[in-house]
Amino acid sequence: MSDTKANPAAGSLPGEPPGGRRALAVWGVGVAVYFVAVIFRTSLGVAGLDAVDRFGVNASALSTFSILQLLVYAGMQIPVGLLVDRLGTKKVLGLGALLFTAGQLGFALSPTYGMALASRALLGCGDALTFISVLRLGTRWFPARRGPLVGQFAGLAGMAGNLVSTLVIARLLHGVGWTAAFAGSALAGAVVFVLLVLFLKDHPEGHEPQPVPHQGAAYVRRQIAASWQEPGTRLGMWVHFTTQFPAMVFLLLWGMPFLVEAQGLSRATAGELLTLVVLSNMAVGLVYGQIVARHHGARLPLALGTVAATALLWAATLAYPADTAPMWLLIVLCTVLGACGPASMIGFDFARPANPPERQGTASGITNMGGFIASMTTLFAIGVLLDATEGDYTVAFSAVFLLQALGVVQILRLRGRAVRRERERLVTSRVETVHVPA
Repeated sequence: MSDTKANPAAGSLPGEPPGGRRALAVWGVGVAVYFVAVIFRTSLGVAGLDAVDRFGVNASALSTFSILQLLVYAGMQIPVGLLVDRLGTKKVLGLGALLFTAGQLGFALSPTYGMALASRALLGCGDALTFISVLRLGTRWFPARRGPLVGQFAGLAGMAGNLVSTLVIARLLHGVGWTAAFAGSALAGAVVFVLLVLFLKDHPEGHEPQPVPHQGAAYVRRQIAASWQEPGTRLGMWVHFTTQFPAMVFLLLWGMPFLVEAQGLSRATAGELLTLVVLSNMAVGLVYGQIVARHHGARLPLALGTVAATALLWAATLAYPADTAPMWLLIVLCTVLGACGPASMIGFDFARPANPPERQGTASGITNMGGFIASMTTLFAIGVLLDATEGDYTVAFSAVFLLQALGVVQILRLRGRAVRRERERLVTSRVETVHVPA
């Protein structure tokens, strides 16, 4: 089967950007900004136990760091999508780089829990401006058939940032101390900001989007309503919601405490398992991107298969009859958790073809909210349950299954309408292309 038949987005349409080396270079600058944002976002994941000692807080208070950061991130996704559609990528991404760099530096210098919370909120605000901007940059510089691969590579860069947190920030933290480690890492934010100012462009020459007249609140309402009315946008959001959060919760905060306190591993061994999650994510991302680019019908099977495998491995780990799970089971669990990030990117492959170019930022923002709302909810639930049960990780991590069940129900409810609407749009697009005069 040809790519065009297998994938509705495979055929290039008139007026699409050509891609090429210039596109790769410009897009690479945007990806570098996102890469640094993820380093800063996930740096708390390797510093959770140190934060408990530094600020003298319990599990619930520790989870508040990540919850507040994700609350800001999720709450800003639709406004960010609107801003990107309205102002373009360079302005929004530049503001994001300034904010997340300031947040990381503030976190390094915070002497109190309250100031550290404020710094994480600022970091979350800047982080929120990055990913949607990078997705929009990809749609402006590459043809639509490259969309799944471009999205997966962006996610791959994010996981590379997570890997830096796991390998580099953790060692800096225990080598030079809290302030030097976090302040030193903030220099990376300044570097990518300079690169962005010098080299990033919103779109290639000759592919300028049509100017959109400012229409105030009415424009905002129409953008959000039109995006939300598309079943593909809602399906994309629920796919993102259901697939992303198990790995996000594990890497962002609770993986290290679970492996050290509940499974009795050393910090070094726990760090190696967190690294395995990241490496698995990077490998699976390449595979998922290729599959979806060639066979659009594989999107839901991949997403639901990842959810099922994740639930099965978590259940096996938490219900293991001994006091701790064997190492082989933890290795398999971490390997499967690595598929969560690539599976969440499939959500954008439902939202992208459901919306025209002028709504891509808004639709991506709605989709991206899903996983972060689920992550925020689960982070909070685990912290509360750990305090309520005096550290029973089996009970606390059971919250994962509830959110997975909710997400699967919504995916199954929306999948028929979304697929039918996508097919109708594909037929219309082909008819219009046939009638375009030579």
